[in-house]
Amino acid sequence: MRHFKGLVLGGALMAVLVAVGTVVSIAADAKADRLQQLLKRYPAADANKDGILSEAEARDYARKLKGQGEATEKKADNSKLLKPTFADVKYGPHERNVLDIWQAKSSAPTPLVVYIHGGGFRAGDKSKASPDMIKACVENGVSYMSISYRFLPDAPIQDILRDCARAIQYVRYKAKDFNIDPKRIASYGGSAGAGTSVWLAFHDDLADPKNADPVLRESSRLVASGSLNGQATYDLKEWEEKIGKFKPEWTRGEEAPAFYHFKTEADLETEKGRKIMADCSMIKLASKDDAPVFLYCSNEGGEPKDRGHLLHHPKHVTVLKEQCDKVGVTAEIFLSNAEPKSTGNSNEALRNFFFKHLGVEVKVTKGE
Repeated sequence: MRHFKGLVLGGALMAVLVAVGTVVSIAADAKADRLQQLLKRYPAADANKDGILSEAEARDYARKLKGQGEATEKKADNSKLLKPTFADVKYGPHERNVLDIWQAKSSAPTPLVVYIHGGGFRAGDKSKASPDMIKACVENGVSYMSISYRFLPDAPIQDILRDCARAIQYVRYKAKDFNIDPKRIASYGGSAGAGTSVWLAFHDDLADPKNADPVLRESSRLVASGSLNGQATYDLKEWEEKIGKFKPEWTRGEEAPAFYHFKTEADLETEKGRKIMADCSMIKLASKDDAPVFLYCSNEGGEPKDRGHLLHHPKHVTVLKEQCDKVGVTAEIFLSNAEPKSTGNSNEALRNFFFKHLGVEVKVTKGE
């Protein structure tokens, strides 16, 4: 892979070019972490706003900076001026169980769009929400929420998914305080947040009416879900069968058992292991009464080229679409570089999908 060399540039521009050169030359197991660091520093580099920075997006952003100098970075910094109405609201006991809400002005309770960030369940936070989507929602009378959640070192995937469910349950419990219509809540995200949103849409309601915690008595169900470069299943055995296998150089140690906080591969074959993995499979969970889903992928098809390509392969979309059609769930797909290719603007398509299922009349957003 090529490095950016021989460029005599200054300041932050030089820094991002050097960083991109480093990313494309380091080992696969370190790329995701380095790209996530770049995304945190240069949020404008995430061209498709899916919460995941690909190598291609990093290169494109570096080229853009080369032509535009520091102006692009200053423009990106301005996006941070969007301030939530409610910031760092605690929805659970862990330090990462926090959320932000941008409240739409309305005398009546508003629909809500929830953003769940990506980062492989190891990185990222609620600050990765798209300013454009926040603006479009609020200007059309839809409130917006962005959440953070625990990472894999602190919790297994099955508990991380329930962190995100708890955030939905919490905002329902506090619906009057936030002026939210509890019957009109949708969720979306990029990569890890994308798969989580589909899991929320397909999982049976987690409401426990007799729970001592009033938050957990609330419904976890959605009216619509959006997946941007997400996954079809978090049952890693099923993943190998339906999406593709991880090459040895793409793995990070005993990754499969560690995903569920098991000790060995043998644990995956136990009754407990099979039950947990099945509960993490969006493919197995899908049923006719589930919320409609919007499934987007920006990558090309074909044989997976590396770990990132496998994680965000369009086959995740097509496999989920096939299952949705089989069980009777409404699924709208948008593939940018794989067949069947879609045309138009994916962000606009996602927004219109949400507004349709939230019962919101689409207005023209300023600046469009």
